[in-house]
Amino acid sequence: MASATISLSPFVIFLLLLVGTVSRHSCEAREPFACDPKDARTRGLPFCRDSLAVADRVKDLIGRLTLREKTRLLVNNAAAVPRLGIKGYEWWSEALHGVSNVGPGTKFGGHFPGATSFPQVITTAASFNASLWEAIGRVVSDEARAMYNGGAAGLTFWSPNVNIFRDPRWGRGQETPGEDPVVAGTYAASYVRGLQGNAGHRLKVAACCKHFTAYDLDNWNGVDRFHFNAKVSKQDIEDTFDVPFKMCVKEGKVASVMCSYNQVNGVPTCADPNLLRKTVRGVWRLDGYIVSDCDSVGVYYDTQHYTSTPEEAAADAIKAGLDLDCGPFLALHTEEALKRGLLKEIDVNGALANTLNVQMRLGMFDGEPSKQPFGNLGPKDVCTPAHQELALEAARQGIVLLKNHGPSLPLSPRRHRTIAVIGPNSNVTDTMIGNYAGVACGYITPMQGIGRYAKTIHQQGCTNVACTDDKLFSAAVNAARNADATVLVVGLDQTIEAEFRDRTGLLLPGRQQDLVSKVAAASRGPTILVLMSGGPIDVAFAQNDPRIGGILWAGYPGQAGGAAIADVLYGTSNPEGKLPMTWYPQDYLSNLPMTSMDMRSSRSRGYPGRTYRFYKGPVVYPFGHGLSYTKFVHTVASAPTVVAIPLAGRHARGNTTISGKAIRVTHAKCGRVSLGVDLDVKNVGSKDGSHTMLVFSKPPAGQWVPFKQLVAFEKVHVPAKAQRRVRINIHVCKFLSVVDRSGIRRIPMGEHSLHIGNTKHSISLQAATLGVIKS
Repeated sequence: MASATISLSPFVIFLLLLVGTVSRHSCEAREPFACDPKDARTRGLPFCRDSLAVADRVKDLIGRLTLREKTRLLVNNAAAVPRLGIKGYEWWSEALHGVSNVGPGTKFGGHFPGATSFPQVITTAASFNASLWEAIGRVVSDEARAMYNGGAAGLTFWSPNVNIFRDPRWGRGQETPGEDPVVAGTYAASYVRGLQGNAGHRLKVAACCKHFTAYDLDNWNGVDRFHFNAKVSKQDIEDTFDVPFKMCVKEGKVASVMCSYNQVNGVPTCADPNLLRKTVRGVWRLDGYIVSDCDSVGVYYDTQHYTSTPEEAAADAIKAGLDLDCGPFLALHTEEALKRGLLKEIDVNGALANTLNVQMRLGMFDGEPSKQPFGNLGPKDVCTPAHQELALEAARQGIVLLKNHGPSLPLSPRRHRTIAVIGPNSNVTDTMIGNYAGVACGYITPMQGIGRYAKTIHQQGCTNVACTDDKLFSAAVNAARNADATVLVVGLDQTIEAEFRDRTGLLLPGRQQDLVSKVAAASRGPTILVLMSGGPIDVAFAQNDPRIGGILWAGYPGQAGGAAIADVLYGTSNPEGKLPMTWYPQDYLSNLPMTSMDMRSSRSRGYPGRTYRFYKGPVVYPFGHGLSYTKFVHTVASAPTVVAIPLAGRHARGNTTISGKAIRVTHAKCGRVSLGVDLDVKNVGSKDGSHTMLVFSKPPAGQWVPFKQLVAFEKVHVPAKAQRRVRINIHVCKFLSVVDRSGIRRIPMGEHSLHIGNTKHSISLQAATLGVIKS
């Protein structure tokens, strides 16, 4: 996947350069976690010598621990080992889109009253800007390190959530980068690199990709995540659900993976050695630790009744490859499991080796934090102007223009001097930061943002998003009659979609649709609909209503969301976001249980399929939809028409690797197979703008291939009337391959059609003993 080029103003780029510098500000020094140079008991011990290899230090420390001390280190609130100068440690901190107050490892207050709250992940994903994702990670880790130095946070952050947004009802879809596995994987690798830093084996903070795997149901129709057995084919596991995790580990070099609550094909993920020990650690080569979702081990014993005794549950988890339990279960039952012979001490040592490895890479055994890299970050490095400007820029880039009839947008400060700002989300604060958020530095609501451009008349229209009655409708209608333009800010919040709260439908809640239609009918000027939500909403009524001139989706746009919305409404910022998920009609849900995990459609079963890759039915808005205030035209300047796939070793001598005219990826010389596409992007409009090129591939026809799949994306800024040439490199084995029914990734031979907007280019892949690319 080609990395996306960040599209930021020169001022923001300058601010980001400031972000990358080491601040001189510091707060009161934190005491060492371990290896205090003033502690004579440990000063000369090998595990405290940072000149030794980490593996040697870890081995020395494990050799000094008693069995009881070891078992007390297997849980998130790891106990202190006073005789070795090691303090207790809370592993559980969160940083999904800013340092969060979810989890006991982080405390706001005192020197750290808040932290920069970026847009929710689904909104940031809509920017399709990998450089932005990494930049956000760098800011979040700066603030996390500053809070750690001040004793207000840990260094292990259980973020990001890279599950696939498979079903539009999922309450946690907002936390994810959307429905496409390659986008989710690219997001994962980018954000993790930003969080963990670029100091080689040393970690700035330790990130965690979660929840592994096939986890995308919380509480639907009587089925909850604690009881759910996800029945998933080998094809869908390899083709969809595992892709982001694989990219997170192999490309992002993440320090941790979290297993999920659910079972996959009858086995709890946290007790499955094929998933944890064989795949994550063995095949993908995780250099770090595997942690359970909170109380997962207890859940599969108490709730799923997977084992007969708690000792068997503890033993199964550790032998499967689990290193750390979020919850008390392993601390309570591991010692007894050892006594009963269900587990060996060497298994416990292996788990500790992985957690201690990460702590040492974080510098937690290197003595005084103030003398380490990042040790001088403090309160003045949190909520800085540069960080808050990046939060605003991220919101601008993530807002998606869904409809612009007329065009009705952008609004004019000269012609639209009085704006009726209406709707249950028109003046919200916490709603804008979604879930797994912390305490924001401050807020700019939509009404406040619009108020910077025009005089506002504010009416809520509904008391809240539930909108159970029309008592406030008449005041809203009167406001619209007396304004030059009307902006309706409606949608969802955490009472509708959240962790353990899946949605029951896709329509606007309560009487919101009625409010929108009545206000639009009465509005004296153009009516603009702004939607706040994590998941898609069926707003076909508004798309088809000529009285509604424009529709924006803002997701949950973070602390500066109101300013970003206003900047887009008035054209200060040209909208550039694209939808990272399909917006389905309400009818899509007919006879479609959330519990059905199949991605591919089935005509015989009347099963529609899921996501743009496998669903071909009607949509409200397709994946990748997003309009601009200008117009871009792209043409293929150069690209190969034939690509020869070189086969490796003995496979080059015959056709034994070809099944149904598709070569096994493992039988190709993948390092030598990449194709470059040069695209000319011209801005033929009158307004500068950034354009996202989504490159889709349509593989040769086959019963098990996707209809199309995203293979690359790039963002480029193009001034009005100017043209830019963009080079996109596509790794053939990674992105032009498909997965067969047996879960084997193959490269289909024959014609692959690349689609970039309305532009198409065909490339023929041919098996060969020598890699030759022909133009």
